[in-house]
Amino acid sequence: MGRPAKPVDESTYAGRFAARLRKLRETAGLTGEEMADAITKAGYECQARNYYRMESGREPSLNVIPAIAKVLGIKPRTIFPDS
Repeated sequence: MGRPAKPVDESTYAGRFAARLRKLRETAGLTGEEMADAITKAGYECQARNYYRMESGREPSLNVIPAIAKVLGIKPRTIFPDS
């Protein structure tokens, strides 16, 4: 198993996005590596380290959002936190 996830600063929008993304991935039962592989298969080149950066608060390219939504089986808007 990997090391425990480092908490993100949820006082920022980027932090709330990261926490939401992690929760969605965990709910889907995927590891970060599996998520990165699935995003690549969905049409957007993604390495595990880049995926983990998204979960640690680095804002992703908007181009990856449709691939993430496809992997999770949700609408793209659902990925973003409400506030």
